[in-house]
Amino acid sequence: MAKPIEPDQILLKMPSLRAVKSFVAAAKYLNFTRAAEALCVTQAAISRQIRELEAVLGVSLFKRTGRAVELTEAGQIFYDAAYLSFVNIAQAAQRIQSSANKKKELSICCTPAFSSFWLTNRLPDFVKRYPDIDINVISTSSMLHTEPGVYPDIFISKLSDPREGYHSEPLFHDLIYPVCSALYLEEHPELISFISIDDVTLLNLTPYGRSQVAEHVDWDVWLNSLGIGSEVTGQVHYFNTNDYNMLIQLAVSGHGVCLGWHHLVAPLIEQGILVKVGEKEITYREKKHYLSYAERNESKEALQVFRKWFIADIEKNLSNLFKKRC
Repeated sequence: MAKPIEPDQILLKMPSLRAVKSFVAAAKYLNFTRAAEALCVTQAAISRQIRELEAVLGVSLFKRTGRAVELTEAGQIFYDAAYLSFVNIAQAAQRIQSSANKKKELSICCTPAFSSFWLTNRLPDFVKRYPDIDINVISTSSMLHTEPGVYPDIFISKLSDPREGYHSEPLFHDLIYPVCSALYLEEHPELISFISIDDVTLLNLTPYGRSQVAEHVDWDVWLNSLGIGSEVTGQVHYFNTNDYNMLIQLAVSGHGVCLGWHHLVAPLIEQGILVKVGEKEITYREKKHYLSYAERNESKEALQVFRKWFIADIEKNLSNLFKKRC
């Protein structure tokens, strides 16, 4: 047998919302007639609701002097709380109504680096082609634990199963090589061989806070993958951060050399903002990037349109990027 629910004291002690609404209108205009006009009711109805509210609270809310009224101290306290509550309720209702009226909306979750260096350059094309679709980008390195109530239509990540109920499609592998500014490479030509390097700053991506991004590649991992980790000599300085955007900005500003993920840095190389250092590079085939979409929304028009556009754009741009390396 189900346990009976205890009486909800907060709801039971709440005055009538109709009476509170009448009071808020009267307190706002300090005039019962204008309050009645604002709520499209009679003045008698306003007066009756306020008398009932005063009876429930056990205090007078207005001082009545002829036709004029003003709030008592208790009335002012109650008005401040009630008016703010009504504003919050009205705004929440408006947001819900606006959301319900949107015909096409799409939420995309990806890492800060992917949003900065890939989506930023390509989403304007999508928006221009499909102006009736509103895009909401959620940028996070915590793919598995977004805020409660956040259920993106699409994840773009290295996780093939970011959440239950999502279907994943493989996109591409990671190709990684060193990049820096042209001036920094000119000042440190020894970087071409990447064996005897001296007074070089290695801008290093650390794993802190990035455990959900998938496999981690820093300078030690990359050099050891090439089999030259023990051969690198010279006075090397490290700058460590878990923010890839910061590393790229430091590299662009000539403060060191960082590892570049080809799909992110190739456009910067094309524009002459960065240069590739030497010929050493590694393709990591153990992991891929994936586009994962919520199966519950598979028939959603905005999702279908974006998925088709995104995959076509990936195939076209990555094909062009890899061809230009040959």
